Amino acid sequence: MSKQGKQIKTLKYIDLFSGAGGFSLGFDRLGFENVFSVDIQKDFCQTYKANFPSHTLIEEDITKLSDKRIINLTKETDVDVVIGGPPCQGFSIAGNIGRKFIDDPRNRLFQEFVRVVKVTNPKYFVMENVARLYTHNKHMTKKEIIADFNKLGYTVECKILNSADYGVPQVRKRVIFIGSRVTKNILFPDISHTVHVTVKDALSKLPELKSGEESALLNHKAMNHTQQMLEKMSYLKDGEGRDKIPQNLRPKSGDVRKYIKYDSTKPSITITGDMRKVFHPTQNRALTVRELARIQTFPDDFEFKSTSIAQQQQVGNAVPPLMAEAIAGAIKKMIDAQ
Repeated sequence: MSKQGKQIKTLKYIDLFSGAGGFSLGFDRLGFENVFSVDIQKDFCQTYKANFPSHTLIEEDITKLSDKRIINLTKETDVDVVIGGPPCQGFSIAGNIGRKFIDDPRNRLFQEFVRVVKVTNPKYFVMENVARLYTHNKHMTKKEIIADFNKLGYTVECKILNSADYGVPQVRKRVIFIGSRVTKNILFPDISHTVHVTVKDALSKLPELKSGEESALLNHKAMNHTQQMLEKMSYLKDGEGRDKIPQNLRPKSGDVRKYIKYDSTKPSITITGDMRKVFHPTQNRALTVRELARIQTFPDDFEFKSTSIAQQQQVGNAVPPLMAEAIAGAIKKMIDAQ
């Protein structure tokens, strides 16, 4: 029993599009218990199962997960929160008069998130997505999404959160929708880090590696770079970019965020699924999967499975566990206030 005489119950969550499990890890750390998780990608599921052996993982297309099965999975379970980041590809429809984001078939997975919320009727939901969704189509997309949940009886608010404000050594801005059917007072996590954690903070004390070398630490294996790539890197110092590479070797096109060395004195740029051409600030190589995972705030005992490319995708697509934990804390605070 709590101080107020209330019985303390275990809080339950469902994780949709769970990936490697960054969102799950954050909620687990705050004492939430997994009801089930869903993901379709085999490599991601391999990692999730390895790190969350007690969770119920459904490895299949969410569109094939019937309402009846969802009801069976949640039978006699009071779901507190549904979390997840449905992939949304329909951003090119801006300015396409008469066509709504909600109706775009490429955004079917968002509709699946809404369907699971409708079927399970959680007290809360948390939906994460790329920051540009916030202003997309002159804010109309955001309004459409909120309206869909309003129809189910949820009060919804959304904000753009920066992971660096919650102790993640990375500037990663994401739009977070939080909805509730039990309160109109929606809370978001308070900023915990006005002084941001840096790349140097994240990567300190890891074993140094040269191109192609491997350490005993999980997923800490350096990519085997070509001689040409090593030469390009050699011209860059901590925090410098492609403009320091000689003209005859410099890449003529491509993402301007590539062919740079991380600035060790700042939080990292946003980690994506392919960071092979963004280099270690002091060692002449790209970051290992373990180093990328450190920047995403995964613990060193969290093992990423499958190929190195698949592992990078898993890390890059994840919600940083420390940010997920901060969001879980806001949900818990609202639940405790009821």
